[in-house]
Amino acid sequence: MNLSFNIARRLFGHRDDTRRISRPAVQIAMWGVAVGLAVMLISVCVVLGFKGEIRQKVIGFGGHIQVINYLSRQSAESQPIAADSALLRRLCDIPGVRHAQRYCDKMGMLKTDDAFKAVAFRGLGEECDTSFLAEHLIAGSLPYFTSDSLVKWQTPKDTILVSNLIAQELKLEVGQRVFAYFFTEGKPKARSCYIAGIYETHLKEFDNNLVFTDLFTARRLSSWAPDQCSGVELQIDDFDHLDDVALDVMASVNRTMDHYGQPYSAYSIRELHPSIFAWLDLLDTNVLVILVLMTALSLFTMTSGLLIIILERTGFIAVMKSLGASNRQLRLVFLHFGIMLIGRGMVLGNILGIGLALLQQHFGIVHLDPETYYVDAVPIQISWLYMLGINVATLLISILVLIVPTYLVARIEPARVMRFE
Repeated sequence: MNLSFNIARRLFGHRDDTRRISRPAVQIAMWGVAVGLAVMLISVCVVLGFKGEIRQKVIGFGGHIQVINYLSRQSAESQPIAADSALLRRLCDIPGVRHAQRYCDKMGMLKTDDAFKAVAFRGLGEECDTSFLAEHLIAGSLPYFTSDSLVKWQTPKDTILVSNLIAQELKLEVGQRVFAYFFTEGKPKARSCYIAGIYETHLKEFDNNLVFTDLFTARRLSSWAPDQCSGVELQIDDFDHLDDVALDVMASVNRTMDHYGQPYSAYSIRELHPSIFAWLDLLDTNVLVILVLMTALSLFTMTSGLLIIILERTGFIAVMKSLGASNRQLRLVFLHFGIMLIGRGMVLGNILGIGLALLQQHFGIVHLDPETYYVDAVPIQISWLYMLGINVATLLISILVLIVPTYLVARIEPARVMRFE
């Protein structure tokens, strides 16, 4: 084993004969592995980043799990449930649940002198986690979210948060007054609102519809009791455990009713937005295709290169056999040679792939059309576990495939080769 390795190392490091045909073949094989590995690493980072970015935006608008009125899934208007502090505590006590917050949806319309638009007003309470909205705020500030009537009367202005898409369509600016119209108990109501801030997530499905206000205002517009709301959003610790936590929440609230006789029902974000998550799951197929193609490319270049090297070294093989080297020892020589070649290609591939991924992650060099891709730059999420797995799989598969061309050594007969030379 040591003899085969030392001979392979000497062959790999030999640079004197620059006229050899194998020299370009070695370079092509090495860069084939490097480029293939770099493409695989970047592809995985991009898909993980894209899925993570879109998933976080969808979750930001609705939490991981929602506890709502069962009848809301069968109605255009959301139906109320009682959500007092006792329910919030009970939900937060479920293992895996990190945070719970109430919300209240009310359909309405924004109207200016020149245009109008139907939107959904979402009221949030003081317990709301505003980090998502703050992250995507592009102008102004967030409204003061409250469910308390006393606090609300101390700030008499109705302030709202609109998306940049709605602001552009209605030509709205921060601080501008706009009228909102609602139907409550069959009667129209009008309210004067002020634009507190403008947000942008590039998710048209949500940006084109949602306007945020405080829970107290949305609840009054629906003429609901002080402890009623449209639902409760739950945020969990780990998205990978979404299904397990959702089952626990369902077991806790499904088939139960509040003191108004309204039925509770829990749904995961996957159930509420199945088309978006089905689309994201399809990206895994695209990555799999890329991984298979790049692996095939690397293996083809490596196998071709090793075959050229073996055929060019027939004189060396004949001499070694004449000196008593066995076919197994010579196969190990060229197998070690191939592994060294793969190793150098993988080092270059990791430098290239990880380097480009880090550049994109920190500087956003490659931009995208947010109208089409929902993000303004190629998102990157570096997972060292995935990268390690790709490197190990590439190395093992390459070594297994390289065993086949080394058997060509056994077909070389010293007598014929040396007589020919």
